[in-house]
Amino acid sequence: MTAKTNIFITGVTGYIGGTILLRFLNRPDFDSLHITSLVRSAEKAEKLNNLGITVSVGSLEDFALLEKLASEADVVIHTADADDLEAVGAILKGLEKRYSVTGKVTQFIHTSGTGVLADTNPSSGITAETIWDDANPDQIESLPPTQIHRKVDLAVIDADKHGYVRTYIILPSLIYGIASGKLVELGLQNPNSMQVPLLVSASLARGQGGVIGEGKNIWPNVHIDDIADLYLALYDSILTNTETGHGREGIYFGENGEHTLLEVCEEISKVLFDMGRGQKPEPTLFSQEERVNYFCVRALKRAF
Repeated sequence: MTAKTNIFITGVTGYIGGTILLRFLNRPDFDSLHITSLVRSAEKAEKLNNLGITVSVGSLEDFALLEKLASEADVVIHTADADDLEAVGAILKGLEKRYSVTGKVTQFIHTSGTGVLADTNPSSGITAETIWDDANPDQIESLPPTQIHRKVDLAVIDADKHGYVRTYIILPSLIYGIASGKLVELGLQNPNSMQVPLLVSASLARGQGGVIGEGKNIWPNVHIDDIADLYLALYDSILTNTETGHGREGIYFGENGEHTLLEVCEEISKVLFDMGRGQKPEPTLFSQEERVNYFCVRALKRAF
């Protein structure tokens, strides 16, 4: 009897992780997989168990548990937090332990974000005119370690150099669309993204659609179903093609279009005005105080 492929997925109750898990649940080869996950809620753990998922109750702060679960996996897909260096360190420690005991190299798909490319720091050397190419590892390596998500990304890439793990980093852009399916229906998964709802919430709170600056900044976007398909396509490639890029060459942008911030803010303003929740159909400038109140650094880091 062929041994099952052990897959450890973090963040399965989240927007991205839940959509990825649903893809695995719907695969014809699901019976050949043994999927484990880590959730904070015992109630959700029971429901996931009923779907055929092995669940441990805990959080990303349970480093010993993270290390153990990672050490038992053939493939790890981390979607829970792009900036938790300690959690990623625990996962990598587990993968290194697995290699030292079994000699098996684990495949590790880490979730970062295209926020790492943002020109938020004038001293970063990044300009708005830069066109980033995930097939150009030299260009990606020019990103300073002070960029959002970058410290964790560098730790993941460095682990690949040591040979005990092959690492792949997916950088979703602005994700849109409402997640659906049995995990949402069972109340297990968050169905909403962060970026656009963050703008909607801020506009509702001030009673008027808003925009930051002129809104000319261009950003890539991707539908939630397409980003989930990217994870599964990478998973299949990893298992069937030894030439799949990993480490410094294993950077994958998730995008299928682009928009300006102004275009998004204009649509939000029109809808709020039509609903009687906005004063005018055109967005007005968020004040400096509103920017601080509604768009704190932590929220932006999680959103991108």
